[in-house]
Amino acid sequence: MRIVIAEDDPLLREGLALLLRAESLDVVATAGNAGDFLVAVDTYRPDVAIVDVRMPPTHTDEGIVAAVEARRRHPEMAVLVLSAYVEQAFATDLLADGGARLGYLLKERVGRVEEFLDALHRVAGGGTAIDPEIVAQLLTRNRPGRRLDRLSPRERDVLALMAEGLGNTAIAERLFVTDGAVHKHIRSIFAKLDLAPTDRADRRVTAVLQYLEDANRRG
Repeated sequence: MRIVIAEDDPLLREGLALLLRAESLDVVATAGNAGDFLVAVDTYRPDVAIVDVRMPPTHTDEGIVAAVEARRRHPEMAVLVLSAYVEQAFATDLLADGGARLGYLLKERVGRVEEFLDALHRVAGGGTAIDPEIVAQLLTRNRPGRRLDRLSPRERDVLALMAEGLGNTAIAERLFVTDGAVHKHIRSIFAKLDLAPTDRADRRVTAVLQYLEDANRRG
């Protein structure tokens, strides 16, 4: 797995590189700003880019803008975004093009090495990984009129774990229910969110995006 890291904090940048190399992963380049990151992506064409949301010079949205641009140039590349805080609008912007091979984690998750590496491998393999804390904060907002208000508490639990990128078996294990029960909950979620079967969309990703877009619009 070839990886480019974009992080303006040199300690975190080098720490990430050391961690990944210790796992026999190929960190081909690191960058301290968005411009150097895009040059590195074009030069090395990595399998995965790990990108900080806030980068120089303004430390607002340079990282997320660069991540979106990198995905436009290289749509096959996976992107794992890191943020110190839950930034809902940025998550929506990044996931708006479909959600495959994308992750959004809080930086504190890096210290939980096994969880961080699991998320990295998940997005590299074509999946989605959204930090549980981000999902929890979004799902606990109780504004009237949202489609997610149709969901039962258990369905919300299932959707939250879907948003983290877990499959049915992993969800069942986390909630101590059967695979069949999870399957029924997911079918109900799709029905309540008006997501019909289609060959052109991943309904799991669409369910999460539908919530993020609605929460962002009302936020």
